[in-house]
This record gives sequence, C-alpha cells and structure tokens, in this order.
Amino acid sequence: MKQVLIIGAGKGGTALLKLLKDVERMKIMAIVDIDANAPGLRLAKRNDIKTSDDWRQWINEDIDIIIETTGSQEILNEIVKKRNHNTVVIPGSVAYITAELMEDKETLLQQLKLQTDNQELILNNINEGMIVIDLNERVTFVNQRAEEIVGINRADFISNPIRQLIEKSRLPQILKTRKQEVNQKLVLENGKKIITTRIPIIDSRQNLKGAFAVFRDITEIVELAEEVTGLKEVKKMLEAIFHSSDEAISVVDEDGNGIMVNPAYTKITGLTEEDIVGQPASVDISEGESMHMKVLKTRRPVRGVRLKVGPSNRDVLVNVAPIIVDGKLKGSVGVLHDVSEIQSLTSELKRARQIIRNLEAKYTFDDIIGTSNEMKLAVEQAKVGAKTPAIVLLRGDSGTGKELFAHAIHNESDRRHNKFIRVNCAAIAESILESELFGYEEGAFSGAKRGGKKGYFEEANNGSIFLDEIGELSLQMQAKLLRVLQENEIVRVGGTNPVVIDVRIITATNVNLEKAIMTGEFREDLYYRLNRLPIYIPSLRERISDLEDLVYNSIYKINEDYGRNVNSIEGKAIDYLKQYHWPGNIRELENVVSRAMIYMEVNEEVIQLEHIPELIPAKKIKQPEESGIKWNLETLQHSVEAHEHRIIKQAFIANNFNKTKTAIALGISIRNLYYKMEKYKIEKDDMQNISK
Repeated sequence: MKQVLIIGAGKGGTALLKLLKDVERMKIMAIVDIDANAPGLRLAKRNDIKTSDDWRQWINEDIDIIIETTGSQEILNEIVKKRNHNTVVIPGSVAYITAELMEDKETLLQQLKLQTDNQELILNNINEGMIVIDLNERVTFVNQRAEEIVGINRADFISNPIRQLIEKSRLPQILKTRKQEVNQKLVLENGKKIITTRIPIIDSRQNLKGAFAVFRDITEIVELAEEVTGLKEVKKMLEAIFHSSDEAISVVDEDGNGIMVNPAYTKITGLTEEDIVGQPASVDISEGESMHMKVLKTRRPVRGVRLKVGPSNRDVLVNVAPIIVDGKLKGSVGVLHDVSEIQSLTSELKRARQIIRNLEAKYTFDDIIGTSNEMKLAVEQAKVGAKTPAIVLLRGDSGTGKELFAHAIHNESDRRHNKFIRVNCAAIAESILESELFGYEEGAFSGAKRGGKKGYFEEANNGSIFLDEIGELSLQMQAKLLRVLQENEIVRVGGTNPVVIDVRIITATNVNLEKAIMTGEFREDLYYRLNRLPIYIPSLRERISDLEDLVYNSIYKINEDYGRNVNSIEGKAIDYLKQYHWPGNIRELENVVSRAMIYMEVNEEVIQLEHIPELIPAKKIKQPEESGIKWNLETLQHSVEAHEHRIIKQAFIANNFNKTKTAIALGISIRNLYYKMEKYKIEKDDMQNISK
C-alpha cells in the first residue's frame, strides 16, 4: 500500500483527497496547508485524516508519494531536495490537470444520474407498463405501471426469467425473431386484458442487447365499451317499448316544450308528432289547463285530471309526474286515458266479476283434513247430502270450515259443472239484499240498471247457491226466502211475474237457531225447511287429534304464499298447540301457524316452540264466579261427551232398548245413534243388567 502526502488543501488538493481517500492501494498519511480554513483540511478532519501546516515535519517519514498542489515552484524545488530518494514527487501542474479531470467526471456523473433519474421518473409515470429483458430472458427493468397491471412487485421482477413471471409472454420469441410485434392482445394470469407492443433492443452495430414490451390495460375500456353497447341496447329497447305501448304518453323538457310522444298519443289527440315536439305543452289542450306546466311549477304529480285534447276535443283523463334526475328537474311525463275506453273497461270489469262469481267451487272432499271420528261422520253425512237435492244446513262454530264443506258438496253433486254462487248474508246491507238475491226490474228504484238485473238465485239456476250466515237474515227476508224454498220460484224487485228456478240450496250458520226461534228472531217454519239435512261440523277442540294434520296442511299452503321452505314442526310445539282451546277454530290455527312462520329465519325449516305466539291454555282460564255454578276444570268437550253419554243411556233404557225408537226420540238419525253408541261403548246386554 502506497503512503501519500498531499501538500496544499485548496481546490486541487481537495479534489485529489476525494479521489484517493477511497482507493484501497493508497493511504493518505496527511494533508498540509498553511491556511487553517482550507477546504481540504476540513474534509480530511471529517474523514479522520491527519492535517498540518508544515510539510517539513513529514518529509522524513516513510512517504511513497508526495503530491504538491500549491503551484509554487520554490516549494516544489525544496521538496525535491529534501525528499528521500525513494519518494516520488508529483508537481502541481499534474495535480491541477487531475483535479480538473476529476471535477469534469463528477459533473458528468451528476448529469448522467440526473438524466437516469429523469428517465426513470418519466417511465414510472407513464400510463403504459414497460418490461425490459436481457439476452438471458431475465428482467432488467420494470416500471411502476407494469407492477400495477401485472400485480407483481419490482423486487420479484428484477433478475427473474420473464416466463416465470408471465407465462404467456412472447418477449423470448422477440429475442429469436428480432422482429417487433405491434398492438397484440393478451390476457394476463390475473384476468386483466392488455394491448402490448414488443420490440427488440439492437445497437448501432446491429448487436442484439435484449427486448422490451410496452403495454396498456384495456380491461376498463372493454368493460366500458360493453356498458356503452348495453346502454345502446337498453335505449333501443326503451324506445321500442315507448312507441309500442298502448298507453298514450307525452314527455316535455324542463321548459315545458314537447320532446317525445308515442303513436298512441297522436292517435288519441289527432295531432302528429311534428305538431307537438318542440312546441309548448299546451299545444294539444283544447279545453283545460296544461298539467305538464303545473307539474313543472310544483314538482308534484297530478292524477285523474279531466281534459279535452286535440281538434276533436277528445275527453281524456290525465296523469302527469315530474322527471327528477339527481335532484334536478329534467321535465315531466304524462299519460292520457280515453274516457270512453275507461267506461268500456269498467263494463269489462263488471263482466269479469260476474264470471268470477260464477266460477265452479274450488274445493272437494279431498281438501277436507281430518281423520277423527267426528270429522269422518260429518264428511259421510255431507257426501250423502251431495247425492240428494235436499237443502243442507251446515252448522258449527265460526272458522270450522263450513264454506269448504259447501264447495265439496257442490263438487260431489250432479250439478258440479254448473254455477256455484256464494252469498254471505251478513255482508250485504239489508237495503240491497233483496235485489241482490232476487234481482230487480227496470225502473224498480232510483239508479236501477236499464233492462233490470238478475239476482243470485237466477244466476245459480241449474247449479248451487251457498247462503252463509243464514241466521243473520231479518224476519222479512226470512219470509221471502221461505217462499222461494216452497215454490221454487222468485219474483224480482219491482216485478210481478214469478221466475221458476232450479237451484240446489246449501246454507250455513253458527247461530243457535233453536234459541233464535225461542226469542222470536228466526222463523220456525223456515227452520224446519232448512233443517232437513243438518250436518254438524265439529270445532277444532272437539277433534284435537286432527290438529297435527291441520298444522302441516297450513304449513304447505303458507310455504306457497310466502315462498318459504318450512317442512315440519317439533313435538313440543304440537303438544303446546293441543293444550289450547281454539275459540277461533281452524281459521285461528292457520293464523297462529302463519305468525310463527313469519318470525322464523329464512333458512329455518322446523317450527320450534319458541316460534309459536303465546296462547292461553284452556286449563289456565279462571273459573267464573257464579252462584250455584261450579266447574271441575274439565274441558267443554269432555263435559259435553259425558252428558251426551248419560242422555243416550237413559233414552235407550226408556225406549226398551229399541234403537230406532231411541234415535227418533233423540231427534238424530239411526246411523248417528249407532256411531255414538259405539263411541261410548253402550251395549244392550250391559244396559239390561243395569236396569234389573
């Protein structure tokens, strides 16, 4: 290692110090200058290099090279005289040239670095990605945009084979062919679509140095193009719908000038598109105020305004609504309805209602759920009644399914292909009930339809009529109904000529008709007419064994209505439901099941006990505090059955064990008596032994 002494710490000495301090084969022993503020001395101190103001104290040291940078010939001559014969002395002129070269080199390096930084800055800020590879197919440069598009960090790019990073890259082929590929499509592994240009790197001597690719992400452009195409298609579709609509539509801008009308609009108004588009919204109004202008002022829609439009003064109803986009009023859209067309539609609606009322019954006996003995007996009686023309009286609490039985009886009868008319006597006002049931003649009363109108009995001719809530009829209507049942003919309101009818009559009530007869609210003669074939439909508490089947039937129907997928109910929930006394019967049960399913999560399939709304079991009902009346906490069904058992036994004994006489005495059919005796295990032999 050469030991160096620098004399002079000015510009030249400083430059040499910078140059030599990092050279491994040279060690700067010291730098000397008489100026204590010389820049070279400060640099030397920062680098732990010795300094001095007198070179003579170092001349006898083991110095290999002395560099004199002061430029003084006298100092140079004195150094040459006093140096060791092995020490090399380099004069200041040479040192000056060296300093100049070093300064030029530093300047060039700074310029090169600035140029490189600028180039990298530019390449990293362009919107295109760039990847450069060498002859070994390894990446030597990648800009930031390329990192973003490909999704790989720079550290993972540099010095790695391009095929390892981008499997479908064709840069290696460019090294082989030395031909550029322009605007080629490529789908990267991350799904992005790019357009790329690949170019070989060839120097001035035609030597191949590598290749690079410049590419742009077109994924968003492709998606935008697809969206634009889709929007164009939607626009065409909306225009097609607008022009093909039977609704008469007009659109105006925010200034109230027409911008669009469809053919239906020009047809109603009698004006052409040229007459309306670009003209004020009032141009088509022949009588009345423009609703477009009103809506533009108030920014509120208008409905059902009557106007006259066009040269023919067409009477129309107008609906107009504002067009608001992002909170800004852009115009309004109006729809015209021809009043004459509305009147026609109203007539069609009346005819449709008539057709609906005339539809055949929807339910059959297959739709009746229940395997209990009570329900089986009711169904058997109803099937027998369906085969006869006799009047059927359906009795039972509200919600037990009396209308379901009426449907089933009609569908089981030979009238199934004719009309089934349903009339709720309690739902029709007393003032119009007679005209609804029996019809009316023209001029019978104010507002009567021209030509008169058929009543429900005439509409049901050759079919069946179901009179629900028959116990709610007034005594006056009961008398008129009795005449229909006796004579098989009706007389329209305001008419005199009877109209013969052939109608199967099915009635239903939850009223105690016997009690109503005693209080004078129901005619006894009508009761006997209606009560020829009574069918008692048991309440839910009387056939609690059917409850589970009824629950599953409700689940099936509610699944269809609500779009749910409930498939069962847990045993605890069934047991809980069976403890309830069900005053609302099946209708209440369906309501409870529906409420339970509403509060279930969408993905739940089993009704749990916690889903069931709180019910009050029959056993928890407080005993009424009436004097002389005590309740032993038995259910009504149990009490009724015990009483019925006792009465049948007493009647059987009183009639000398003759079943036919017993049935007549009790006012029930012999078939019903057999069923009840079997139910209560009443045997003749046992009864004779008891009577003895």
